[in-house]
Amino acid sequence: MIHESVPFGNWEKRWHPLRREWVVYAAHRNSRPWNFEKKESTITAPEYDPNCYLCPGNKRVSGKKNADYADVFIFENDHPVVGLNSPGIPEEFQNLHDGLYKRSQAGGIAKVVCYDPRHNVTLNDISVEKVANVFKALRGEMNFFNRHETIKSVLIFENKGEIVGVSNPHPHCQIYAVDFVINVVQKELAAVAEYQKGKGTNIFSDIIAAEKKDDVRIIAENKGAIAFIPFFARFAYETYVFPKNRHATLITMTDEELYDFAEVFQTVTKKFDANFQSSFPYIMAFAQAPVDGNDHPDYHMHLIICPPLRQPGLMKYLAGPETGADTFMADTMPEEKAAELRSIKL
Repeated sequence: MIHESVPFGNWEKRWHPLRREWVVYAAHRNSRPWNFEKKESTITAPEYDPNCYLCPGNKRVSGKKNADYADVFIFENDHPVVGLNSPGIPEEFQNLHDGLYKRSQAGGIAKVVCYDPRHNVTLNDISVEKVANVFKALRGEMNFFNRHETIKSVLIFENKGEIVGVSNPHPHCQIYAVDFVINVVQKELAAVAEYQKGKGTNIFSDIIAAEKKDDVRIIAENKGAIAFIPFFARFAYETYVFPKNRHATLITMTDEELYDFAEVFQTVTKKFDANFQSSFPYIMAFAQAPVDGNDHPDYHMHLIICPPLRQPGLMKYLAGPETGADTFMADTMPEEKAAELRSIKL
């Protein structure tokens, strides 16, 4: 176990073993002046909104009417980013400049998953059982995509809060099932293979073991799942949630494991809300192995939560270093933010 306040302080770089890149930490800059308006995240909405295209019984832009649902409701996105009926690209236009430039059909399936019929709740406001039911519904979708001949990789994500650009506050996430392997999964699979070759052990298992040994960054844990702000976090409150048993995707997780996973997830997000005394915004994504017909026994499915705030009302903008150099510069230390959340008793 390491001490929560290490002597070499708050100015260093750390290696991100899954992305195989450096993250620079400069927490000594966190008190620098900020002359712009702070961004707050609030939810003020009725339980039912007749103008909401996600509320039960309402008509969507496609003209289709939502079911009068009482639990999880899933439908294909009316404005899909990928689609099986997206326009095909004629062969002569697929490769340009001797293959330097390439284009292809934006194939895939895009879905919307409504968590709850109420317009004004979040995953924090419903029971753990209902959160687990959401995860079970997502497991069912993964089973469908696993059997689909076109789909190779699935991104399940939620954007929560106006500050991250959410257009509708109704509690929901989205699914992008695509015909190629998602970039972050490609990076992690490469890291898994390289680490296995060099060390002879599994990188995910070693990360979890390291976090348990250090102990200072763990936010929540039960018999089946664990959550921590990793040593190499890029965002201030970036949190990883792992099932303790290794699963490549949601498909093989049992109902009991999904319940434990849901409980730890909700503990983390409730701590977010309590720490900021508001409905804390975040971007959440399920990192899962490809569904490309190959086995991926060394991949360990996990949930990544990336909140955009580094202090109350202050966003972490992807500015010059992140956008221009694809290199994260963090203004806070993982141990510092983990200590905030660890101190909160729910």
